Amino acid sequence: MIHLKSKEELELMYLSAQLVSKTLGILAKEVKPGVTTNHLDKLGGEFIRDNGGYPAFLGMYDFPKNLCISPNQQVVHGIPNDKPLHEGDIVSVDCGVYMNDFYGDHAYTFAVGEIDAETEKLLRITKESMFKGIEQMKKGNRIGDIGFAIQQHCEKEGYGIVRELVGHGLGRKMHEDPQVPNYGRRGSGKKIEEGMVLAIEPMVNMGTEKVFFHPDGWTVTTRDDKYSAHFEHDVCVVDGEPKLLSTYQFIYDALGIESDEEKPFLFKL
Repeated sequence: MIHLKSKEELELMYLSAQLVSKTLGILAKEVKPGVTTNHLDKLGGEFIRDNGGYPAFLGMYDFPKNLCISPNQQVVHGIPNDKPLHEGDIVSVDCGVYMNDFYGDHAYTFAVGEIDAETEKLLRITKESMFKGIEQMKKGNRIGDIGFAIQQHCEKEGYGIVRELVGHGLGRKMHEDPQVPNYGRRGSGKKIEEGMVLAIEPMVNMGTEKVFFHPDGWTVTTRDDKYSAHFEHDVCVVDGEPKLLSTYQFIYDALGIESDEEKPFLFKL
């Protein structure tokens, strides 16, 4: 069942999503060569608690850490550890917050120091594809329109779209209906309605779309060990149009990045 949100519920979800955004923002300056993912996990968990939230991933389905942190060929659900990051790595930080009875959940893939042009392009195209999908989250469109837009943008560059892992509805539960694949046909799937909230999250591989699920029950890597990128935003429908509950602005402020990509989708309290 799809749970459509009222204006009041969206305002509470905005606060939860913004705490995720702020958490990613404080981690942005910490992502550098020599830092361990356990260090990032500890900082993120402390920041969430200090600001009135709870790290949503901790204990969910028995996940052992505060954040999912996935370097290089890890697609998603990486378990933080004491291995240091290296120059030229990339690392996806996926953060969830539970606050005000609602969840926030979004992710950003960071460059660790300087990365090569091929990897930079993977990050750029993946993030662009997410916004292509967000543009399609309009009242009257369908879920397949989102996936189609993401798929078209990435596959024309020769990238693989992960099939086994998808975006999802979001609200009082972390994973609500509907599922949101990052591939699909125009005009297919559930109709997009006013008050719908989705976590749109393309997971895009530099090579094959095929992935390997590790025996730890969590870690997912690319089959060919090529890099994978992951970006995620929380998006709602207000007055028929897509609006962002989450933001990358805290990351951009920390890293000195100028961008107006979110301007068409600003949510107003």
